[in-house]
Amino acid sequence: MKIGRRIYYEISTGRILVDTGEREGNVVKTTVAQDIATYNELNKRVRSTFDYIELAFGAYAQDFRLAKSYTIIPSTKKLTFNYADQPAPVAPSAPLSETVEVLSTKVETLEGENAEFMMRLAMLELAGDSNV
Repeated sequence: MKIGRRIYYEISTGRILVDTGEREGNVVKTTVAQDIATYNELNKRVRSTFDYIELAFGAYAQDFRLAKSYTIIPSTKKLTFNYADQPAPVAPSAPLSETVEVLSTKVETLEGENAEFMMRLAMLELAGDSNV
């Protein structure tokens, strides 16, 4: 069995309190109540002051390997990663893996548009259009 991370964070700041990490093999998924009983950082707090997100196994794996730190934007429950040896950025940065995916899609679109343009240009040249 493969179990993804459950990340608990402080609602007021987005600061990470507990990251349960990923688990695989002969493991059992815990409940939120079990996590609260297990982790001191959670059981010493009032439950209404923290929340959590759950990630699929392997989600953001490269981001977690490369990031120096990460937080959660409480209003959206989105992860933000800090990849540099500096304080957290003023504007939250999207996870690197999401940025790469968006850029890859844009490149594919541009390649398709470029191929279509080249095909039209070749057709015009074959047709003997002297204005090309």
